[in-house]
Amino acid sequence: MDYLFDGPPEAKRVFVFAHGAGGAMDTPFMTKFARGLGENGIRVIRFEFPYMAARRTTGKRGAPDRQPVLLEHFRKVVADAGGRPFIGGKSMGGRMASMVADELNVAGLICLGYPFHPPGKPEQLRTAHLAALRTPSLIVQGERDPLGTRPEVEGYSLSPAIRLEWLKDGDHSFKPRVQSGTSEVTNLAEGIKVVTAFILK
Repeated sequence: MDYLFDGPPEAKRVFVFAHGAGGAMDTPFMTKFARGLGENGIRVIRFEFPYMAARRTTGKRGAPDRQPVLLEHFRKVVADAGGRPFIGGKSMGGRMASMVADELNVAGLICLGYPFHPPGKPEQLRTAHLAALRTPSLIVQGERDPLGTRPEVEGYSLSPAIRLEWLKDGDHSFKPRVQSGTSEVTNLAEGIKVVTAFILK
């Protein structure tokens, strides 16, 4: 299994970081976030689900694997990491991590842009398991994320173990509009800052 590593090998805190449905483990977002955490002394392990790894050899953009395959793969990566890592990911990767966090007794869960519902379908919530989540969790969300805006999410019943951090005017990848008065660079830096604090606390 291929991994990408950031941060010191001897670091005491490890974060297993999964990609989203459409982007590989080395997209600019994944790379910036992993390197930012690594520079703060956290060991970051990036990996790819089977369908994304296959895309590298076939060049074909297949759909994500079925959920049982994704979850089993996540379990294997966590076992390879050893110890009690933090786990999480971008969008779908974070959602899959949230489904195995309690089972694997990890140190914590981090979701970057959680897909609370499919695009344009706010009635199809993906929050049932989040109400009973026991693992200490951090969800970093753009305020206008189309998969869960701030007004929508603030109306959900979520576990008290979940902490939400909002990035100003951010979309699903934390990018704000020009007129917002902030920037993508600022939002990414703020996201890295709050995740670092969560892991190192």
